[in-house]
Amino acid sequence: MTDNRLNGVIRAWEQGKPAFAAFSKVDKLTAQEMTDAPYDGIVFEMEHNPYDVGGLGDALQYMLNRKMIAESGSVAPSVTPLARIPANGAEMNQFQAKQVLDRGVYGVITPHVSTVEQAWNAVASCRYAKPKGAALYEPKGIRGDGPATAARYWGLSQPDYYAKADVWPLAPHGELLVGMMCESPEAIDNLDDILSDVPGIGLVLIGEGDLSQALGYPRQYEHPEVLDAMRRIVETCHKHKVAVGNPHTNAKNVERLLGEGYKFLMSAPSRSYGVVGQGRELAGY
Repeated sequence: MTDNRLNGVIRAWEQGKPAFAAFSKVDKLTAQEMTDAPYDGIVFEMEHNPYDVGGLGDALQYMLNRKMIAESGSVAPSVTPLARIPANGAEMNQFQAKQVLDRGVYGVITPHVSTVEQAWNAVASCRYAKPKGAALYEPKGIRGDGPATAARYWGLSQPDYYAKADVWPLAPHGELLVGMMCESPEAIDNLDDILSDVPGIGLVLIGEGDLSQALGYPRQYEHPEVLDAMRRIVETCHKHKVAVGNPHTNAKNVERLLGEGYKFLMSAPSRSYGVVGQGRELAGY
């Protein structure tokens, strides 16, 4: 599937490369600028910014570049759009994942996922229902059926969209990435069970800010206890061969993060182009 892969983040991983990304505001101008940025993906930030689905739909349209599509001969986006939704894992939310997917994003990141049940819900919310007994039935999909806008945005027929709009790596052909944020001691304690029992989690993004708060060292990202907690997350992800991400990548820590096996590196847009170039050079491509 690598040659036909639409999701650039998954494509990078399948090629043995780390993926580089940044958070993005949900507005047209930023989205248009991000399309020309050197990222594999961007994450529209809707947890701490307003949850604006209409604005997200507009932003996604501004990411379309007809010239790039014509030159590449592929409907795969030059930069893959994902969304971080507002609802915490404990809220067991479903409609926000459904709505951002229906606009056309290629993945959903859920903050504050701490238990197996919460992770299961995050994956199920991104999957369409299948007949019982069908292959890859679990987690049972609960995403409502409304594919028209997403299929049009992806440049696919609705049947082709249905075929590709499943969760990777549970479905190897799937183009949707389900990410969970691990940002509390409880989440760390439960992470081994989560990754053992919930097929379909493709990314664990460490929430350093909230994790450092919970440990009593707010935003002290280099504090030994914070670093040790992050080390535990990384080791658990490596054990289960699940990509681990860092949202505060910069020129000072990118080499260490790559050396520790981080596969999803996010940096602030204002200074990220240099970090992406540095990271790709360190990664050997």
